[in-house]
Amino acid sequence: MQEQQYILKNVKSFEPKHIFECGQCFRWDEEPNGSYTGIVKNNVINVEKVENTITFSSFGADNLKELVTDYFDLNRNYEEIKEKLAKIDKYLANSIEYGSGIRILNQDLWETIISFIISANNNIPRIKGIINKISQKYGNKIEWKGKDYYTFPTVESLSKASVEDLRNLGLGFRDVRVYETTHKILEKQVDLEELHQEKDTQKVRDTLLTLSGVGPKVADCILLFSTLKRFDVFPIDVWVRRVMNELYIKNEDETKVNKRDIEKLAKEKYGNLEGLAQQYLFYWKRDTA
Repeated sequence: MQEQQYILKNVKSFEPKHIFECGQCFRWDEEPNGSYTGIVKNNVINVEKVENTITFSSFGADNLKELVTDYFDLNRNYEEIKEKLAKIDKYLANSIEYGSGIRILNQDLWETIISFIISANNNIPRIKGIINKISQKYGNKIEWKGKDYYTFPTVESLSKASVEDLRNLGLGFRDVRVYETTHKILEKQVDLEELHQEKDTQKVRDTLLTLSGVGPKVADCILLFSTLKRFDVFPIDVWVRRVMNELYIKNEDETKVNKRDIEKLAKEKYGNLEGLAQQYLFYWKRDTA
């Protein structure tokens, strides 16, 4: 373990608040000074932006520059993507302006699967609390600057938890789902490495849907927010259905809007960048509601 610092100047399309509060991650917390601290693999990282300078400070096992370059998708040109999407219509252009600093994180696939199973019918403070409890119980402790942090448990470590153990950590009805999915991945009934190698997004989605607790929306979140990095999906929750209905479909009763109609519309309008379009629309709608 070592302390490291990496500084980026004049980087575009990078706002910590937009990145960490757009619904894609659950292990980052805002500090009193406006910076954010989170756990990535076996590292605690603090991200602070002052004017046009971003400072990454960390204590951990990995090379910080390599870690944040990959995790924050720093080699992708988000300015170019935003310019392309903004030409589609004024609604998307407005949402992009609002969430201009969003970047889609490359989060560990295993951690993303379990995190989004926990997210089902749940709110963000409670999701974060449950993930922290799981990490405290089955992850590894890292002490940094007088505070204790915990890595997300490995598949092998979490497999030691019984359904009752998980229930006692506050998972509720999700306890059986997390237990079953953990053991399915442990036994390689679903091989995470094979998912990374498969190029067909629909095939990967179909495999994810075989995991307990993974429905269409959770599968799409996993595809978009993990190291699978598929932008050709469009996760639909209550906010996305609402914004797509208000902007385009205009059904008097939004609860009657068919998700397949939304998916078809998103594919037609946004093409293979629909996942990014979803994030801009979601963040804008939820944050300004």
